[in-house]
Amino acid sequence: MAERPEEPWLTIVGLGEDGWDGLASPARAAIEAAELVMGPARHLALLGEHRGQAVEWPVPFADGINLLLAARGRRVVALASGDPFWFGAGSSLTRHLEPGEWVAHPAPSTFALAAARLGWAVQDIACTALHAAPVPRLRPHLAPGRRILALLRDGAAVGEVAAYLGDQDFGASTIHILEALGGPRERVRAISADGSIPDDVTHPVAIGIDTAGEGRVLPSASGISDDWFEHDGQISKRPVRALTLSALAPRPGELLWDIGAGSGSIGIEWLLAHPANRAVAVEHDPVRAARIRTNADALGVDRIAVLTGSAPELLPDGVPDAVFIGGGLSQALLETLWARLPAGRRLVANAVTLESEALLVRWQAEKGGHLLRVELAEVAPIGSRRGWRASYPLVQWSVTL
Repeated sequence: MAERPEEPWLTIVGLGEDGWDGLASPARAAIEAAELVMGPARHLALLGEHRGQAVEWPVPFADGINLLLAARGRRVVALASGDPFWFGAGSSLTRHLEPGEWVAHPAPSTFALAAARLGWAVQDIACTALHAAPVPRLRPHLAPGRRILALLRDGAAVGEVAAYLGDQDFGASTIHILEALGGPRERVRAISADGSIPDDVTHPVAIGIDTAGEGRVLPSASGISDDWFEHDGQISKRPVRALTLSALAPRPGELLWDIGAGSGSIGIEWLLAHPANRAVAVEHDPVRAARIRTNADALGVDRIAVLTGSAPELLPDGVPDAVFIGGGLSQALLETLWARLPAGRRLVANAVTLESEALLVRWQAEKGGHLLRVELAEVAPIGSRRGWRASYPLVQWSVTL
């Protein structure tokens, strides 16, 4: 382990739109003592003159990391917007550093300033960043009465959000446009999402959405309706999906392998369970693989990787917390997973055919776990009357390795 430095060589300073005037004493002292000050051109301009050498952070952002690390041993200040550790650059820098190499002086975040201007309680608001993410990231949060704060990349993005809200039948929502909060150029305006969009919105910009309308609301419980997904019939139907997700038991921050993913419904609902969850889908059919990505984008979850191929010949890198086998179940796949996965990982497999059922019965007898047989029937027309139409029975094996 590297020796702990006697004092930090890097100071991360959160800069507001009021520049030098808004800095607290420790941040000012760090900048006055700095040999090198790195930051985007806009931040350097807000800061004004200082003693240290000014270095504009390159684009893309990652290119500046090595530039920063090469200055180790000098007194360096890295400028960031507001609170560097809330949708900011802070953690992108500190993951490359040892404890004790850095110190941070945050300024009020855009979210805090926006909530203060609008009178909204931050703990009751969905806060997200769309400056590097697609607008459908909003989808899980859209419900009448729900309030959302979002960072945007530029003024044009306000129109993109308004159009998306209209497409989702939430055009009655109010959009609060918040420009350059905390500085002399600050401006706050309110418009209707289905109204006229100003063409003079300037960066930096955030929006507050007071959601209203007749749009469809994404349920919070597992087992959402099948028609939320595009599919060709290869989908774990809603009741089975609810049982499967209950058996998989997603926990915050966990990774799922969804093997034989079909429409991707299991992996996508795994992601909806918590914003820190991740998933990898393995699907041999390239058309279905593309559809998984479409479904994930439409439902606002982009933490899913899609691999096109068949398991066990193709399996993701790394180690998952849980594995679901929805298609392609085989002796070879189970043997491969059992050899590769460490103890404590969870596995759930669904079988419909007699051959797959027999395979699960044998493995359960040897490895333990829980077998569940599911038989479902739905009402269907029989001539002018109605009756029960049974689905194929399904056997589910759930086990912790």
